[in-house]
Amino acid sequence: MKKYRNLYPRIYDFNALYWAYRSARKGKMDRLEVLRFTNRLEEELIILQNELIWKTYRQSPYREFYVTEPKRRLIMALPFRDRVVQWSIYQTLLPIVERKYIYDSYACRPGKGTHAALHRLRYWLRGIPDAHKLYVLKLDIHRYFYRVNHDILLSLYRKWIDDEDLMWLLEHIIRANDGALGVVEGTEGYDDREAGVGMAVGNLVSQLSANIYLNELDQFAKHSLRLKWYARYMDDVLVLHPSKAELHRVRAEMEEFLWTHLALRTNNKTQVRPVSQGIEWVGFRVWPTHAKLRKSTAKRMRRRLRSLQRQYARGEVEFQEVNASVQSYMGMLKHCDSYRLRTKLFGELEFRRE
Repeated sequence: MKKYRNLYPRIYDFNALYWAYRSARKGKMDRLEVLRFTNRLEEELIILQNELIWKTYRQSPYREFYVTEPKRRLIMALPFRDRVVQWSIYQTLLPIVERKYIYDSYACRPGKGTHAALHRLRYWLRGIPDAHKLYVLKLDIHRYFYRVNHDILLSLYRKWIDDEDLMWLLEHIIRANDGALGVVEGTEGYDDREAGVGMAVGNLVSQLSANIYLNELDQFAKHSLRLKWYARYMDDVLVLHPSKAELHRVRAEMEEFLWTHLALRTNNKTQVRPVSQGIEWVGFRVWPTHAKLRKSTAKRMRRRLRSLQRQYARGEVEFQEVNASVQSYMGMLKHCDSYRLRTKLFGELEFRRE
């Protein structure tokens, strides 16, 4: 495997930090911390550059908050200056790691995403004779982000990075999660938190690392198991095959690989089912003949639209925000068979001030 050297200077290069700043500020220019950083831009970038050169950089504490959709999850957000550093790392490493991924890995990659993953599955089902007779293995990893082993992750980076300065920075960021949170009862992933495992949900190095970690499973699936119809979106894995028994064998081999090589286990969502029952995949339910938005996704969409309707009536949101949400939902619904749902959602939807 080719190893890459002298990457660290690219990360602290002033122009690289400037473009990292430009990426980090997108959609956030009105936030106070971004405005403060921008007002002292050259000085702030020089400070970051010197901290990286002399290895005095220390990642700031996380700001913690919850999201409840699609499920309750604890997000750990970094201050803006740390996001600039992470963007510089991301922009330097992404072109390198992209060459290592399989085609059918769809999360956190340019030109991929949920809609590409959906269309790939529909392309397969349309092209396979008697697709309705197939079986699907859906494999889901137990609390993935919170169970990634730091030592294993760093060893995977070392397989292709021969740059001790960069490895110092990556290790500092990855291990900065240790002790960042205590036990949070009822929170996804943190009720069994322990030292040496876990990544913060919501930062770029975590996104990059998540794909690098499970790329090991992708390579095993394609090159050792030689699976033809295999795809992954983050920790959601899909395999198609005509034989139910073969998929149970594949499941056993993949679960053994996950545990012995990556210290991960699957959860009770992992199962083998007939394709004719529909495949839950990236927010949609897919059959060989058609695809629909998943019921839980449609319910969240309906609740959100009703909430926007009430907020707009009270003057709490502007039309631009309402329109952005509506257009986003219309764009999502274009990717599946949704005429009835669109009629139900938008047919009688009316936004007016009280």
